[in-house]
Amino acid sequence: MPEQTPDEAISSAGAGGVMGLALEEGTTLERTPGGPEGTGPAEKPRSLWSDAWRDLRRNPVFIISALIILFLVIISIWPSLIADQDPLNCDLAKAQQGSQPGHPFGFDGQGCDVYTRTVYGARNSVTVGVCSTLGVTLLGGVLGGLAGFFGGLSDSILSRVTDVFFGIPVVLGGLVFLSVVTSSTVWPVIGFIVLLGWPQIARIARGSVITAKQNDYVQAARALGASNTRMMLRHITPNAIAPVIVVATIALGTYISLEATLSFLGVGLKPPAVSWGIDISAASQYIRNAPHMLLWPAGALAVTVLAFIMLGDAVRDALDPKLR
Repeated sequence: MPEQTPDEAISSAGAGGVMGLALEEGTTLERTPGGPEGTGPAEKPRSLWSDAWRDLRRNPVFIISALIILFLVIISIWPSLIADQDPLNCDLAKAQQGSQPGHPFGFDGQGCDVYTRTVYGARNSVTVGVCSTLGVTLLGGVLGGLAGFFGGLSDSILSRVTDVFFGIPVVLGGLVFLSVVTSSTVWPVIGFIVLLGWPQIARIARGSVITAKQNDYVQAARALGASNTRMMLRHITPNAIAPVIVVATIALGTYISLEATLSFLGVGLKPPAVSWGIDISAASQYIRNAPHMLLWPAGALAVTVLAFIMLGDAVRDALDPKLR
């Protein structure tokens, strides 16, 4: 029997034959892999955040710093998990003594357990760092984002105000601002850091928003009649926030170091608050006779600041497309 062409087969099969061929072709298409030429299903395009998270999970620097920070956060919330003594319970008879059973870091000049004070000192340092970063990011991000989006007079005013704040020395400003504060809590220190820290984030947010609003998708949204609020929340902010997150993460470690510096100078946290800066200041005069009093709080401060800076560097490498 002579072989029929496809057109002859469709003609001879009639309507039912056509339907059968169509169903057979549809079944074949369903079984064909979605990739080009049957190479496999097409991969869904990944966003910047999914790519960044994938890179961070493979970065040992991020893993190590994240584990250190997680440990610091846990002992800041529940210091009694690893320290069962009172940091304010001191015995002058044991002042400046070295390591003993149950007191691995020895005692300070007042006879307080150095290990317990080092553990409890993490709470105030982490609190200052996290709350200051949140306040600086919120205030600076909002002001800088609005100035970059609207431009004009608001942008000019913000630029001049940030120039004024950048001209204030941080340590000198802290000595003047905090010297009149008698509170021993962390909130005056946090307020001071937010007051002098927001201009840096504002400039980063302003430049990032100016770059993002020039993209084609923002211009298309504007042409379609999208409101300013919708453009800011849906189109500009998600694409402009990455540089702000990077700078804020790196600055967090700087804020912890700043709190320790101000406490060391006597204008930050004040006794009976427990702080690494206070302990370093008290131990500095005994560094020759009892160096352990300075070693442990200073080492804890250095490791904490280094962990946050390493975390910020890892986040920067993951979110910066130019470094890929």
